[in-house]
Amino acid sequence: MAFVHIDHLARSTQVNLPLNLIIPDPVRMQGIPVRQRKVLYLLHGLSDDASAWQRNTNIETLANDYGLVVVMPSVGRSFYTDQPTSGMNYFTYIVEEIPQYLADVFDLKPKREDTFMAGLSMGGYGAMKAALLHPELYSAVASFSGVLSLSVLSGHAGAADPRQAEFGALFGDLERLAGGPHDPAVWLQQAAAQAEALPRLFIACGRQDDLYPLSKAFAAACAKLGVLADYHEEDGKHDWYFWNGQIARLLTILLGERP
Repeated sequence: MAFVHIDHLARSTQVNLPLNLIIPDPVRMQGIPVRQRKVLYLLHGLSDDASAWQRNTNIETLANDYGLVVVMPSVGRSFYTDQPTSGMNYFTYIVEEIPQYLADVFDLKPKREDTFMAGLSMGGYGAMKAALLHPELYSAVASFSGVLSLSVLSGHAGAADPRQAEFGALFGDLERLAGGPHDPAVWLQQAAAQAEALPRLFIACGRQDDLYPLSKAFAAACAKLGVLADYHEEDGKHDWYFWNGQIARLLTILLGERP
């Protein structure tokens, strides 16, 4: 496999951003060019960057086995949100600009059925947002230990919490997050009206994870609204041991046993 690191000026954010790719080597392509490969986007968590998945999991081995192109962007601590006040539109960057950039530079234009996305923690929030607001782009999307309710952020609304300013800059009034445009429950409610158009949804979380109740509640909300979601739980914490196992499990479900 080839590991490609790109630093590029993103129009959506107006800053230079790193973008990491795993691409099959020509000797292993077996007649299937890059433009016809399945593509997996991996979204990082709050404290990570574009290198996290490649450093902490066996994603390169999995990509090699399955012949996948893997795209790993970096969005800082943005929660994958568009931020009109700063002009840094990270959600637009993920769902619009990166695919266009890859098409222009690598001629990488996967069909919907060949495009997947997964994210952990904050990245789970971003991945589910992409799935529910832009279902036409992906055939399968997974959240691992995702922030699938903003109640955890609303808890930082007190003036004494040092993260109030950070989250407030992203989302506005933290006490009014529920029911607003950044609320996963709102995306789900809207998307349920056309549930048949959604990608396959996967939700996984460890039982010892502090965010476990959020994933469990979101899965229950999917069931109540008639939205099909593969919900999986097992013993595990909010760590790479759990996430490494989940990315392997996801690819096995989507692509079969490793060749």
